[in-house]
Amino acid sequence: MPEFRYAHSNARDWRKAADACLEQLGQGPASLGFLYLTDALADHAGELLALLKSRTGVPHWVGTVGVGICATGQEYLDEAALAVMVGDFEPDTFRVFSGVASGTDIDNIGLKCGNAKPHFAIVHADPQNRSITDLVRQLAEKMESGFLVGGLTSSRRQNLQFADGVMEGGLSGVAFSDGVTIATRLTQGCSPIGPKHVVTTCQQNVIISIDGRPALDVFKEDIGEALARDLNRVGGHVFAGLPIPGSDIGDYLVRNLVGVDPANRLIAIGEMVQPGSSILFCRRDAKTAQEDMARMLESIRKGLYTQPRGGVYYSCLGRGASLFGPNSEELKTIREAFGDFPLVGFFCNGEISHNRLYGYTGVLTLFV
Repeated sequence: MPEFRYAHSNARDWRKAADACLEQLGQGPASLGFLYLTDALADHAGELLALLKSRTGVPHWVGTVGVGICATGQEYLDEAALAVMVGDFEPDTFRVFSGVASGTDIDNIGLKCGNAKPHFAIVHADPQNRSITDLVRQLAEKMESGFLVGGLTSSRRQNLQFADGVMEGGLSGVAFSDGVTIATRLTQGCSPIGPKHVVTTCQQNVIISIDGRPALDVFKEDIGEALARDLNRVGGHVFAGLPIPGSDIGDYLVRNLVGVDPANRLIAIGEMVQPGSSILFCRRDAKTAQEDMARMLESIRKGLYTQPRGGVYYSCLGRGASLFGPNSEELKTIREAFGDFPLVGFFCNGEISHNRLYGYTGVLTLFV
C-alpha cells in the first residue's frame, strides 16, 4: 500500500498557501493527489493545480472546492485555505475520470484500472446537476463493491472540481481496483423525534397524507406542541427522514422540509416520494450526533488490523461547529480515535456513501 503525505495552510495569498503546503509535503514518490480548497481561493484553482503538479511531479489529481475544508484535526471555514494529500499508488490500481453529466456518459467513460475492474470510487459532484442522485446510483452499479464515497461541492462561487484538470458540472473522481484496501463508515447528524410512518397519499414531493391522516397533523404531533404552534421555527431544525429499505442499522436519508400548507394540511420535502414509502421526522441534535460519531469511529476502528495510512472525510455543512463546537472538534475526534495520520476533505452540500446521496452526515474513508 502507498505511503501518504499531507499538508494544509490558511495563508490568505494562494501562492503563500501553496508554498506552505509544498514545504510540508516534502519530497517523495507519489502518483495521486487530493486537493481541497475553500471558495475564497476558487479564482486561482487552475493556477494552484498547475503549480502543485509541476512542483510535486504528481501527475494525477482529484478534489473540489468547499465553503469549508478539513485536514487532520483541523477545520477551515469561511477563510482562504488549502489542504493537500498525496499517495504513491501503483499505476494500474486507480483511474481518474470526469465528464459524467448524464447516464449516457457513465456508459462511455473509462473506469478500468489497468486490466482490473473498478472496485470503488471517490467522487465529487455538482449540486446544480439535477441528475446527481441518479448518476450516483448508476455509477455505483459500475463498481464491483457497489460503493462510492464523496460529496457535493459547496462553493458559493464556482462549483469547481479537480480531475487531472479543472472543470464544472456533473460528477468526477477516481476509481480504484480491489488492490487498494479501504474501510468506510457513515455517521448521522440528525436523530428521529417520532416513529416511522407510511406515506399514504402524495404528489411528487408534496405529502398529502401519512398513515391515512393529513400529513401536517402527523408532523405536528411528532415535533411537539411548542414547535407546532410556531412552524416558522421549524426551518433548519426539523427534517424528513426517509428510511432505507432493508437496512439492518436503521439507516435513513435526511431531506429538508421545503414547504408547509396549513390550509390544506400538506408538507413538501426535498425529495420525490411514492405512496407506501416510509417516512419519519428528525432534528439536528448535538448530543446524538456526537454519540453517533463515537459509535461510527469505534465500529471502523474495531475492523482495522493496522493504523490508517491516509484518509478522506466528507462532512455536511450543517455539522462542524454547529454540532461539535468551534475548535475543530469534529476533526479532533477522528484524530483522537486513530492518531495523527494524513487526512483531508471538505464540508459538503450533500454526502455520498454507497449508492446514495445523504444530508447532515459525515463519511469517513480510510486507506489501510
